[in-house]
Amino acid sequence: MKASAMKTSVKAEPNGSSEARSPRATRQEAQTLFQKIWNAHAVVTRPEGTALLYIDRHLLHEGSRHAFDLLRQNGRQVQRPELTFAFADHLVPTRGQARGLAGIENEEARVMAGAQVDNCAGSKVRLYGLDDPRQGIVHVVAPELGLTLPGLTVVCGDSHTSTHGAFGALAFGIGSSEVSHVLATQTLWQRPSHTMRVDVKGRLPLGTTPKDLILAIIGRIGADGATEHVIEFSGSTIRALSMEERMSVCNMSIEAGARAGLVAPDDTTFEYLAGRRYSPRGVEWDRAVANWRDLPSADDATFDREVSLEASDVAPMVTWGTSPEDVLPITGRVPDPAGTDDATRRARLVRALEYMGVTPGTALTDISVDRVFIGSCTNGRISDLRAAAAVLRGRRVTVRAMVVPGSREVSRQAEAEGLAQVFRDAGCDWREPGCSMCLGMNDDLLAAGERCISTSNRNFEGRQGKGGRTHLASAPMAAAAAVTGRLTDVRTLG
Repeated sequence: MKASAMKTSVKAEPNGSSEARSPRATRQEAQTLFQKIWNAHAVVTRPEGTALLYIDRHLLHEGSRHAFDLLRQNGRQVQRPELTFAFADHLVPTRGQARGLAGIENEEARVMAGAQVDNCAGSKVRLYGLDDPRQGIVHVVAPELGLTLPGLTVVCGDSHTSTHGAFGALAFGIGSSEVSHVLATQTLWQRPSHTMRVDVKGRLPLGTTPKDLILAIIGRIGADGATEHVIEFSGSTIRALSMEERMSVCNMSIEAGARAGLVAPDDTTFEYLAGRRYSPRGVEWDRAVANWRDLPSADDATFDREVSLEASDVAPMVTWGTSPEDVLPITGRVPDPAGTDDATRRARLVRALEYMGVTPGTALTDISVDRVFIGSCTNGRISDLRAAAAVLRGRRVTVRAMVVPGSREVSRQAEAEGLAQVFRDAGCDWREPGCSMCLGMNDDLLAAGERCISTSNRNFEGRQGKGGRTHLASAPMAAAAAVTGRLTDVRTLG
């Protein structure tokens, strides 16, 4: 194993009581951030370029049951349990969590959640379960704990692992067989990706958020626009974002087809990580920061593709169809497929219109909604709740609105700041942490035909429940729709 990979194979302990977590990037001219991390973690590389990567952090949720089954079938054990962390989020109820597993009404889900408890206990894997005060969504809690650090490789059996790229970590989702492979070896075979730089300059206009920015990017390049690429987000707009805002952007890079999304670490990153449970401390912190400052792409690094945007051109966005690329400014109208020359795309748009029950030419602001969901690993953090509460303060919702914090830490902070009370006073359903209505794997589901504006990341057919119709938007936009009962330009509420 390479010495650079060996540096990352240290035990992850609270207070950073081991060596600095991220490998020092090899200083070669014109390397991108992605290339630096990849080269530092490649244990062996095949002639065609496929590499066996060392994995620094392996994150699990309840869906890891099948990977553990494969592990047992092959007579293997978890290789590095101290680098493996599990979270209860996908299947958990968002009411009555004090009941533990007994509170999960669906029997299949309860069995899977129970298997997670047993598998983690038997493998000595740290589980942030329903009995833990830090429970929550894996992609919210891991950064809160300081498990996600610059320069690391991070994997999880979940597409939106790309969230962790906000810290300058190479983070991506993997399948069940790959989860089993990482459990057994702490390594993973991967093909190298192409590189794309998305450079955004200027200030986002009033009423727009990083969620609007990433939706605008996806709308521009398409749902497959970054296929086989790792996106690095750069520019003055990105640099000005908080860590939570950067996480929202990287979270949805996968919806543009990207393998991962990255933001180079900087002082904003270091300030967020300082003092967190698994962050290095003391001298080790100083060493780590010095290493992390070497990670950003070289000024003359070459990317396979480059895209530039002006932040001033971004408006509050909302999706109208069944793909994140079906997105328009809220001032727009549902498009007419007849104006599309590509027959395959035209057929997809027709199907999307039929599923969503909308008519070409309809103003987006004329579309009414039945439900509102504010939460998920995209927009369930404290800054998202603050933005939603700012819209709802002193107002009442006119449709059923559910607010689900991304973690118990977020929930405690929202209670302390009075945000939870704002939601209650407005008539919202204030819930306990979990993935909730982001996906149809728990009790929080849409009924067939129900229309929901959601702060989550996917609007595929049936994503929030069989027959449910999903419109993606930012937290302020979702809050505005909760007040008016229809898709609404938050800027018009004053």
